[in-house]
Amino acid sequence: MASFKTPLLLLLFSLFLHTTLAMIVCDVLPKETCAFSIASSGKRCLLETYLARGGNVEYQCRTSDVVVQGMAGYVETNVCVAACGVDRNSVGISSDALLEPQFTNKLCSSACYQKCPNIADLYFNLAAGEGAFLPALCELQRTNPQRRMIELLSSGGFLGGLGATYAPAPSPQ
Repeated sequence: MASFKTPLLLLLFSLFLHTTLAMIVCDVLPKETCAFSIASSGKRCLLETYLARGGNVEYQCRTSDVVVQGMAGYVETNVCVAACGVDRNSVGISSDALLEPQFTNKLCSSACYQKCPNIADLYFNLAAGEGAFLPALCELQRTNPQRRMIELLSSGGFLGGLGATYAPAPSPQ
């Protein structure tokens, strides 16, 4: 009887150890959990397509070069995916979604912006890359959505916070 318990205990211990030391590696994540995940290395996972044998388009999860501070080994929840209005089947990622009022409403909602730091961080950085400041964009979305859209479309990006002042551009000589 004792000889039966020892292998069983070793098996249970190894399963426990394996689950506590589990690593998230983008390249082995399934398509259904790839987008909006962060590898144990701290790098974002990215869903991409490739042309498979026979000419079929297939999906694969890859590791991007974008490092996220303080969120390593994270798979986004379905609750956050729904609350933020994002799609797990998104190939790549783009700031173009910030031009869509329905998306921005969901992204700026407290259910997303306050409770889903991974997605909020991702779009904060995408907005910053376009010269936008996401908290100000969300404030404009709540108070004056038409102005937000005009500023985004006219400048190619929202250039700062509410009430911000800017230095004039140097004059040509």
